[in-house]
Amino acid sequence: MKAPAAPRAAALEPIPHPPKKPFVGNMFSVGATTPIQDLVALARELGPIFQLDIMGKPITVVSGFSLVDELSDESRFDKSVRGPLHRVRTISGDGLFTAFTSEPNWSKAHNILLPNFGDRAMQGYHPMMLDVADQLMLKWARLNPDDEVDVVHDMTALTLDTIGICGFGYRFNSFYREDNHPVVDAMVDALEIAMTVRGLPLEDVFTRPRRARLAADAEYLNSVVDRIIRDRKAERAASDETQKTDLLDYMLVGVDRKSGERLSDENIRYQIITFLIAGHETTSGLLSFATYYLLSNPDILARAYDEVDRVFGTDLSVKPTMKQVGALVYVQQILKETLRLWPTAPAFGLLPYKDEIIGGRYALKARRQITLLLPALHRDPSVWGERSELFDPDNFTPERERARPLNAYKPFGNGQRACIGRQFAMQEATLVIGMILQHFRLIDHQRYVLRVKETLTLKPEGLKIGRASCRERV
Repeated sequence: MKAPAAPRAAALEPIPHPPKKPFVGNMFSVGATTPIQDLVALARELGPIFQLDIMGKPITVVSGFSLVDELSDESRFDKSVRGPLHRVRTISGDGLFTAFTSEPNWSKAHNILLPNFGDRAMQGYHPMMLDVADQLMLKWARLNPDDEVDVVHDMTALTLDTIGICGFGYRFNSFYREDNHPVVDAMVDALEIAMTVRGLPLEDVFTRPRRARLAADAEYLNSVVDRIIRDRKAERAASDETQKTDLLDYMLVGVDRKSGERLSDENIRYQIITFLIAGHETTSGLLSFATYYLLSNPDILARAYDEVDRVFGTDLSVKPTMKQVGALVYVQQILKETLRLWPTAPAFGLLPYKDEIIGGRYALKARRQITLLLPALHRDPSVWGERSELFDPDNFTPERERARPLNAYKPFGNGQRACIGRQFAMQEATLVIGMILQHFRLIDHQRYVLRVKETLTLKPEGLKIGRASCRERV
């Protein structure tokens, strides 16, 4: 069968772009603190594809489903590790999230770790997730009537402690501290610097103090994680231990079947820091946004309460099993819908391997940055309808999910570079939301209006709720 002819040059269309200013181009079209929200606004104005010129650096932003569907072809497009993500390599090196696909350690770590995020591994993580979730329940239950709950702070503490104990047997004990664990402060600081430093001409002169802080953050994180690795290796050597209990054990003894090699201690360090970043930042944002949407939609909240009471029961002394967590179908729909409107990892970059034409009319240069803008993709009316801005968990009934095109919903990324821990994150989030609804009546005492804070991930800024009073049982 003869291949279709390539479009003639005359058939190609220029990619839309906002007005440019001399020298700086579109640098001021996107704010330093709200880049994702500004890009979503530009997508509404300019359409499913547009281009920015950041002081001579072209960036193509795509959000329309039909174009994203084409860009999801991994034989034509590779994950890009540029811009803020490249600066995050200062702390996470060639860990799974920030590695180039061509780096040997990416495929090696992926092959070793992938089996450890499957159903069997989740069974082993469930008691540890439950341990930390119980600590959150206890903290909220002991609050005074006039106390507030800082939702983002507590969800960050919970997800950090969960990945700490499930990943490498380390207890950050965040619920026994008044302040953040220093690891959290170092990671948050590093991510904020990565987002605000843009790599522009002469910027080094003005950002030297921030870059020095980034280096100090990296040095501190390295020291903490290297000590954890040394201690675990010593423990295993002293006891001649062969049992594997967490991700660190699997990384220390795992062998890549393809190359026959193990991971170096340095790469294990980077994987642990990657798990800390990706495993707590994104999931804490998901839990925080989900709490906001539950409070903002009383009918949905009531339906979720009914499901939790039916599946978990009302006896708080009986801990939920993994099977029961899986049976919280509507709670999972709420979480998926939350990730539709505010995917906490809101964009990812791609690079064409060679010159490409997409949509039959837009030319893309080889190795030029393309940004897939997920909040806009997830609001594309061609897939989600005219009410795509509304929060509706019924978008994720099994019937609607089966009927929807595969690449219309991508909160965990694309293809082989998609988030390896997505099942871990969804199990943890479903368990925690279920237990919160089982234990507490949530109170929106501030009539909170959503404000989205952007670092490398998204979170609702300043979300606080009234003391989550214990639910009365009859």
